[in-house]
Amino acid sequence: MPELPEVEALVGDLSRRLAGRAVVRVDVVAFSCLKTYDPPVTALSGGLIEGVLRHGKFLDLDVSGTHLVLHLARAGWIRWKDDPPATPPRPSNKSPLAARILLSPGPDGGGEAALDVTEAGTRKSLALYVVRDPADVEGIARLGPDPLVGDFTIDTLREILAAAGRAQIKGVLRHQSNIAGIGNAYSDELLHAARMSPFKPANSLDDTELETLFEAIRRVLGDAVARSSGLAASELKGEKKSHMAVHGRAGQPCPVCGDTVREVSFADSALQYCPTCQTGGKPLADRRMSRLLK
Repeated sequence: MPELPEVEALVGDLSRRLAGRAVVRVDVVAFSCLKTYDPPVTALSGGLIEGVLRHGKFLDLDVSGTHLVLHLARAGWIRWKDDPPATPPRPSNKSPLAARILLSPGPDGGGEAALDVTEAGTRKSLALYVVRDPADVEGIARLGPDPLVGDFTIDTLREILAAAGRAQIKGVLRHQSNIAGIGNAYSDELLHAARMSPFKPANSLDDTELETLFEAIRRVLGDAVARSSGLAASELKGEKKSHMAVHGRAGQPCPVCGDTVREVSFADSALQYCPTCQTGGKPLADRRMSRLLK
């Protein structure tokens, strides 16, 4: 799933590519992805793309004051397409294409181009909104503070964790109404950087632990944004995966201490952590594995 650093990099890449271009039309291929009806998708046709913004993990294209907002969910992505076909794409169960944004020629020459919005797999969660104001999207309206914006301070984090009570800190960090943009991958990474158990109660941190976690949030996300800056969309997934310390690395050695990275599985997701770095050497209970062993 694209999280804050990848969406921020997409903003940079698309801002360069879309400058001076207009939307010719938007072809919705997978109709389940379109979550709004007023304004209609046709309201985007002919509009000049005036900016590309990020709201948490949402991508926002400002098209002459009407906003095309995308949430790429777990398996969505955006692909640049030069010389797109002249005919609109047809719905197909075999194609990952969810929508195509046909673009006018750029100011520096060249022909039409397109943004293909795709979603792999059978679980369809990608969402496309056409709105007059980004705040009209419920998910954006309820976003918490952005962790890389200046007004996100250690006191902000303290208040968020205190309000969460004894909820597990991993879930608190992932909840978009608490902090915008952190998902499953980077919550694993920043908790590893902070040497903190994902199951630690949110309100149990002392002042030193709070400062360590705050610094880890700023550093892990900030470093990921810096590494991704200037990369094309096609390069972002590989860059993200290659710099993960624990996420997606179950069974591999921890790059800090060499212990084996462990995993806890849930119904539709999993977390990864290092026992030596984060839990005093004690493996966390994996309920799914426990059931299999009975």
